[in-house]
Amino acid sequence: MEGMQVDPRRIAMERERGFWPDRVLTDYLDRWIVEKGNATALIGYREESGTTLRLSWRELGERVARIAQGLASRGVGPGDVVSMQLPNWWEFVAVHLACLRIGAITNPLMPILRHRELSFMIGHAESKVFIAPSSFRGFDHGALARSLSYELPALEHVFLVDGEGADSFEAALLAGPAEAAYMRGTPIDGNALVQLLFTSGTTGEPKGVLHTSNTLLGTILQFIERLECSDRDVVFMPSPLAHQAGFAYGLMLGVILGAPIVLLDIWHPRRAIELMEQHRATYTFASTPFLADLAQFEGIEQRDLRSFRLFVTSGAPIPPIVVKQAQENLGATVIASWGMSEVCSATTTLLSGHKVQESDGIAMPGSEVKVVDAEGREVPRGQQGSLRVRSASLFVGYLKRPQLYSVDDDGWFVTGDIARMDEEGYIRICGRDKDIVIRGGENIPVVEIEAALYKMPGVLEAAIVGMPDARLGERACAFVAVHPGAKVDLESMRAFLQQQQVSKSFWPERLEILEQLPRNPTGKVLKFVLRQMAQKLAGAA
Repeated sequence: MEGMQVDPRRIAMERERGFWPDRVLTDYLDRWIVEKGNATALIGYREESGTTLRLSWRELGERVARIAQGLASRGVGPGDVVSMQLPNWWEFVAVHLACLRIGAITNPLMPILRHRELSFMIGHAESKVFIAPSSFRGFDHGALARSLSYELPALEHVFLVDGEGADSFEAALLAGPAEAAYMRGTPIDGNALVQLLFTSGTTGEPKGVLHTSNTLLGTILQFIERLECSDRDVVFMPSPLAHQAGFAYGLMLGVILGAPIVLLDIWHPRRAIELMEQHRATYTFASTPFLADLAQFEGIEQRDLRSFRLFVTSGAPIPPIVVKQAQENLGATVIASWGMSEVCSATTTLLSGHKVQESDGIAMPGSEVKVVDAEGREVPRGQQGSLRVRSASLFVGYLKRPQLYSVDDDGWFVTGDIARMDEEGYIRICGRDKDIVIRGGENIPVVEIEAALYKMPGVLEAAIVGMPDARLGERACAFVAVHPGAKVDLESMRAFLQQQQVSKSFWPERLEILEQLPRNPTGKVLKFVLRQMAQKLAGAA
């Protein structure tokens, strides 16, 4: 990627702070191939075929070398972008490690994306290679990939997993032995770009977040130390590897530890529990819906999850009732975390469980957070304001959009989140800047009201957005999904909130029942979709 260099001042500052390891993930892979070559590195389960593939560290290393050689023979080298739209399959892990072997930049793309998003992202990245499934979940990814190869001038090669002919991933990138040059090492250092990850793009064109090996490894190593992870763990990863949660805290964490990684490509709570039992999973990192599905699974108390010790969740504040259910029914420690594509996990709660039900954690070593007003001044503890973060894990820029890199001269990044901080330094995310509901000049504490609704009998999930109002500016509109057979109406909802001692001025003034809330592949509620629905409801009123 020509012209993109990490600011030397940033490098000097981080070296002085000592949180950047100046290593590359393949350094860890090389170690495990030597020290535990026959031990299990990866277990990949494919839901559609019902098949399981187990790879040792040596076998994974051999496949990585062959893929690296295949890419290099087609002109891919340091700074080139390799895009891949793969589910949680072993090929995803191997392709990223192969990219590191030759110094290429990995661009993970969610399997749910289609032509509109992919044409922009792959075109913006000027990717040389695009790797996709031939088909997945009934969709012809192969046809889409081929159409993109005709449209995008920079896209020289398309490879399809389980494909046939010239664009077969297996025939092109796995055939034949690899040369010794691709079995070890990497041509890049810790400050080279290794990941291009696009934001969700729910409010405009997606932004391409750029990370180096140091910005990713630096935070994961601190995470490992705080949560006492080791090679005795078994990493269960149902979160999409194409999202930062799965990529950093599944793929990368497992390789750093030398711990087995168990991959699930399609989320089903029953299948997840079966895999967790079978492989004695100890740890996972996933968003709140995954946690709720497991904690509320019928008969979960009778399942053998004695090995499972740690569920880390991020993406949205966890309703306290879900934390309580998980602690009681799973018997695991629940860790709340806050992060984003640009900064990974900058805060977490602790293994002690302190404040897990009322916070999103305290800053990780190497990270700082503060809550400020519109002028950038820190607000008193307990008051809401704009959340800013300064961290060794902070990304190094947006691809081709330097003007959007909102980091000030002191290294503070404007996150776009609204938060408050307590006297101990724990933060609680109160929503996004754009998610604030202001009714008649008064801010409605959206997250707190949503958490209260989660406690209401019959309510499965809830989200609140602003509905335009000519007199008050906005009114709160609640979108709720309910358990089968449950009946929830506006009157019963208000009565429940009154029982919860929620101020009447904060009660939602409209209730809409949905079969399920719209979510992205990582489980985040798509509030922009709900806001659009609320706008239509206001127009029809």
